[in-house]
Order: sequence, then structure tokens, then C-alpha cells
Amino acid sequence: MTYCVGVILDAGMIFASDSRTHAEVDDFAKFCKMTVFERAGDRVIVLLSSGSLAGTQAVISLLKQRADAAGDALTLWNAQTMFDVANVVADAMRDIERRDGRYLADSAIRFNASFIVGGQIRGEASRLFRIYAEGNFIEAGRDTPFLQTGETKYGKPIIDRVITPSASLADAAKCVLVSFDSTMRSNLSVGMPIDLICYQRDSLNIWMRRRFDEGDAYFAALSRQWSQGVRCVFSQLTPLQWPSSVDGRPIPSADIKE
Repeated sequence: MTYCVGVILDAGMIFASDSRTHAEVDDFAKFCKMTVFERAGDRVIVLLSSGSLAGTQAVISLLKQRADAAGDALTLWNAQTMFDVANVVADAMRDIERRDGRYLADSAIRFNASFIVGGQIRGEASRLFRIYAEGNFIEAGRDTPFLQTGETKYGKPIIDRVITPSASLADAAKCVLVSFDSTMRSNLSVGMPIDLICYQRDSLNIWMRRRFDEGDAYFAALSRQWSQGVRCVFSQLTPLQWPSSVDGRPIPSADIKE
């Protein structure tokens, strides 16, 4: 399993991914799930991958090979829009599925690779897409300014409550990291290191990138402060009030005390 998040804001974009992969309960490994195609001043493209490691690595390798090849074919380096980029990634996914799908089917396995793809190309606004294993995709917008893949359910409620398009990059980055902390507390299939990118709108350059390894001092402090804050707020919630009687019979006061 994995957990990846992409956020699009008025100020820029946030990308984050964990690094844990596993084939069985006793076969854990670490692989970076974040891939960056960057040409300063021209384009920044970030891919976050989830699903079968063999499938996602094959797609990334094919994208790199095609991007470096000479010719007129549409690639990540000559695409004119982020919509074109999403189509380039989708085409590569379908090509790998056509190559490997029938062999996977022999073992009752389906091709399973999906991506969050976002960034900015000079002359166009930042855009963010979620590409499914079948190659179709959706785009984030102001009503839904973030997209997730993998083990999403533990981190989503936190992002839902905090992130809006007007949020600052700093606040959105903290929120995303808290969503990772909550996910890792509830699901062992998501784990560190966490790769994080904060992209400032129209910069066409990545200069805020960080990896949080096990024992990272900032992440540990953030986790501790979030836990303490949640417990503090919980203790201040209005207590539940119970009726003083049921069917005309008084309830002993000890039963309704907080």
C-alpha cells in the first residue's frame, strides 16, 4: 500500500508521498514514489505513483526513455499543456498494460498502477490530475483542491477540514504532513521516508524539497504537538447532557455526571 497527496493552491502546489512497499507481511522495502521532470524556467512536472511497484517503475522508465529520445513524438519535455502531460502518462500506462496485462492475467493479477500528476508549464497555470490504472483521469479544481492515491481514508478528514485554495504553502505542507502522521498511526502499510515538495506558483523551479526519514526531529515534534492539541481540544468539548429522568423515573445523579 502507499499514500500520496497532491494539493493545488492559489500560491502553488504541494506533493507528498511515502516510501513503503510490501509484497507480503514480512517483505517490506523502501522505494521513492516521487518522480520529477524539471527544466528550470520552462516546466516542472511531478509524478506520484501508487499500485504495483513493477507497473509504476515500468511506466516511469518508459516515460524517461521517450522523453530522452529524439523525434517529433509528444513527450513530457515537449508537451505544451499539462493536459497533454496527463495524456502522455496515460498512454505510457496503457502501453505497459498491453505489454504485461495478459501475463498478469495468467496469475489472476490485474495491472495496477496509478498516478497523481501535477505541475506547471510556462504560459499555463498550474494543474493537477489523478490518473487511474485504466488511463482515464480527473482534474483537481477549486471545489476539490487536492487528490490522493493509496491509503487515503485516514488522512482525508484532516485535509478536508484545513485546506482551501487560499491556504498558504506553509499551512498546506503542515496539514499534509499531519495527514501522513495520522495515516501511519492507523495503517502499517504506509511508512517513512516521506518525500515532500512545495512548488511556488509561476516559479518554474523547485527549491523547496525535503525528505523526512525515521526519527526526523521536525516530524516528531509535529506529531507530538498534533496529538497534544487533539487531546486538549477534546477535553474542552461541551459535555454530553443526559435526561434527568426516563419514563418518569429519576436517574441517579452519579449516572449523569461528566
